[in-house]
Amino acid sequence: MIGDRADVVVIGAGHAGCEAALAAARLGHSTVVICLDRGAIGHMACNPSIGGPAKGQLVREIDALGGEIGRAADDTALQYRTLNQRKGPAVQATRTQNDRQAYQHRMRTVLEDQDGLELVEGEAAAILADGEFGVELVDGRRFRAGAVIVTTGTFLGGLCHCGARSWAEGRHGEPPATRLSASLASLGLTLGRLKTGTPARLDGASLDLSGLEEQPGDPRCQPFSLDRDRVPQDQIACHISHTSPEIHALLRENLDRSPLYSGRIKGLGPRYCPSIEDKVVRFPDRQRHQVFLEPEDRDRSVVYPSGISSSMPADVQEAMIRAIPGLEGARILRLGYAVEYDFVPPTQLEASLMVRRTPGLFLAGQVNGSSGYEEAAGQGLLAGINAVQFLRGTEPVVLKRSEAYLGILADDLTTRGTQEPYRMLTSRAEHRLLLREDNADLRLRELGHRLGLVDAAAAARTRTRQESIDRTLSALESVRVRPDAETSKRAERAGIGAITQPCTLLDLLRRPASHLEMLRALWPDASGVSACVARSVEIEAQYSGYIERQQREVARLDRLEQHRIPADLDFPRISGLSREVVEKLVSVRPQTLGQAARVPGVTPAAITRLVAALKARERNSQ
Repeated sequence: MIGDRADVVVIGAGHAGCEAALAAARLGHSTVVICLDRGAIGHMACNPSIGGPAKGQLVREIDALGGEIGRAADDTALQYRTLNQRKGPAVQATRTQNDRQAYQHRMRTVLEDQDGLELVEGEAAAILADGEFGVELVDGRRFRAGAVIVTTGTFLGGLCHCGARSWAEGRHGEPPATRLSASLASLGLTLGRLKTGTPARLDGASLDLSGLEEQPGDPRCQPFSLDRDRVPQDQIACHISHTSPEIHALLRENLDRSPLYSGRIKGLGPRYCPSIEDKVVRFPDRQRHQVFLEPEDRDRSVVYPSGISSSMPADVQEAMIRAIPGLEGARILRLGYAVEYDFVPPTQLEASLMVRRTPGLFLAGQVNGSSGYEEAAGQGLLAGINAVQFLRGTEPVVLKRSEAYLGILADDLTTRGTQEPYRMLTSRAEHRLLLREDNADLRLRELGHRLGLVDAAAAARTRTRQESIDRTLSALESVRVRPDAETSKRAERAGIGAITQPCTLLDLLRRPASHLEMLRALWPDASGVSACVARSVEIEAQYSGYIERQQREVARLDRLEQHRIPADLDFPRISGLSREVVEKLVSVRPQTLGQAARVPGVTPAAITRLVAALKARERNSQ
């Protein structure tokens, strides 16, 4: 930074802010990060874990593009698990439990050590967009910038609730941002209100885990980062307990004391991660709900009871917790609470995450209505990349829905919008078999290298892995086996099953429950295939028909994406469009026919009208 001038100014230093700032600085642009407290950089404000269904895929994609969250998760992991192992590879995902303090310290150290990046403590008060562009702080300091990225998390107008008590905070122990919301509104942005929450924190030494179900780690997991070879072997276990009908009755009896049901909380909460009092109301027939006891450090000094987020008053929370098996003697270190905050409905953004009416201003993370560390980190990385693209005057990086969950995330938010905290789910991906954890590097690492976030050696390793996959598949297809007695006996001993007719090794690998390792009995070269290559080979072989079908569907849809909609197209003048469709198109300003087709309320007939209007416009221009 030169004086009070920087190429990029990032407001906020949560997961979105960290990824945005690191991307901008690593791409060679001076970057300032404005944060309320540099000691809280990278803070895991809710659960001490990274990944999970669809979220694990996001972390792998961020890593493939050169982001930081995967490396930080690997370096501070307490436990690894592969979720959905009994289901297909499209929905399998890695999840880590992490040491909260170690994770935060690592993220802060990475930012402090990054060349071209400066940390500034203070509260952002306003976006300067009249004359000079930049950010003004509450204390009067000003930072001029070429691009500004807002990543304020739950701090915009943050208001916490616990029982009858409400107080202004962005999260536990940290003040809210009180003036920036008005500044965003003055730029013409519409704001909304959302709510999220967190459970109590417990003293691990006060819990009795002896009678609870143990949930150990999985030593066969692959690390998140492509730069790590294996997971640590000294993993620690989590434990599972449950609520009971008596606890549910206690919560129902006290619903009138819940700020969620008394009407004091106005913002909409997350559908897929409701508070325990909300679960009891929504699912009255459920006799119990799981409570995952997740350690926040290796010594279990603090335990996070996932599944019982609550804003009930203190006496109700205490009674509920001590009625849960294993928690009878629990010492509560901090009560659960709900937090309301302002957000910007994200249909006001372009696909690049830049505010449509304020060029150079980007928004990322919970300010866009999303939830979760992984969704925030992904948006932060994209916003950081596109802020640099904006400064350079080059086209923004907009990933397609068929390329990455990151593309689905950005498209869902900017095209469809959200009225509740948005959570990434595998069901949101139309072609999720193409967007697996195991092939994130094959999909995105080359792009990361072209952008300048991935070095040549890392890109070369990915190219080598792709070549190994292709070579192994070709070898399996070229080696034929005959159904003689000795071959069949070896195959049955290996668990492959009997061979009754001539076939290739690839045919054998396609059999249910077959693994490449089993083929060693017939093909010794299988021993030389690495675990990460073997996994991709198995999936490509066993799901080839489904993969090819999805690839054909992607090619069909890509034709719609190639039809660009001019920025000056006058939707109200197009004959045959209903008023509702016109309003939606004007609000979102889709950039392609494919994006227009995904806008809620835009019908196939409307797309036909759009196609006709574009063809007429093209004829007139010629």
